[in-house]
Amino acid sequence: MTERFSPPAYAAHDRLVAPVRPRSELWRLLLGVVLITMIIFGLNTVLHSLVRALAPAAWYADLFSGHRPGPTLLLLASFGFMTLATMATVSLLQQRPPLAVLGPLGLVVRQFWQVLRLLLILGLAMLLLPPYDVGAPLIPNLSLGHWLLLLPLSLLAILIQTSAEEVLFRGYLQQSLAARFSSPLIWMVIPSALFALGHYTPTEAGANAGLIVLWAAVFGLLMADLTARAGSLGPAIAVHFFNNITALLFTASPEALNGLALYLLPFSMSGTDLARGWLAVDFAMLFISWLVARLAIRR
Repeated sequence: MTERFSPPAYAAHDRLVAPVRPRSELWRLLLGVVLITMIIFGLNTVLHSLVRALAPAAWYADLFSGHRPGPTLLLLASFGFMTLATMATVSLLQQRPPLAVLGPLGLVVRQFWQVLRLLLILGLAMLLLPPYDVGAPLIPNLSLGHWLLLLPLSLLAILIQTSAEEVLFRGYLQQSLAARFSSPLIWMVIPSALFALGHYTPTEAGANAGLIVLWAAVFGLLMADLTARAGSLGPAIAVHFFNNITALLFTASPEALNGLALYLLPFSMSGTDLARGWLAVDFAMLFISWLVARLAIRR
């Protein structure tokens, strides 16, 4: 194990990392990844078998694309398997309380709300300020009434999905690597790279697939930074939650995961004109959200 060292700004990270150090062997980390993968695969296999047996064929087929509200809700909620698998692994291999991967619960909730409320103010300001479209008229998807009716379930499903990814990548992987290696170049970069690879979708994104992977990598690094500064997953979950609310509930991609959206974007994610222009906007919003989150946790 390398000498313990981290930048002073990351002192709070030790709150998450210190309990892992007595059991920070690499074999535990690798076995944990295998165990998490097996549990997620097993639970998803059971879920898909039940849906295939009980639901209409078209409904089951849409579980892979998310063009309808029901399949989209179920697909997002199934990320809860990731949380269950990760927490079970934390308990079994690191002998920590399962919720310890989040950080102290009171701190998690407080920091989550500190960040989210500022991001909501930012989002409202963005809605009120021009421009009022994305270079072309948005395409209506759900009616306002239907969208509002689904909104509580939609928010819950997105919270499950985003918190699950943070629990795995900024939780288990980042904490396990930081307990073994002192350099942020390891415990920030490796989970972020894996997170980015999970966003590689050349079939949907075409020539923009690499840019989306780059966006996801930067997102992962910034969330790793927030987690290390905060000493909990609360801020990273808040930023991820806010980002996915925007991307899944308001203006979703026409290719996939748009079953809960009020509007669809008027361009394909594989396009090289409007799509790339708005990817640049997404990069800017990512950095702004990160700065807002840093401001919130300093208050």
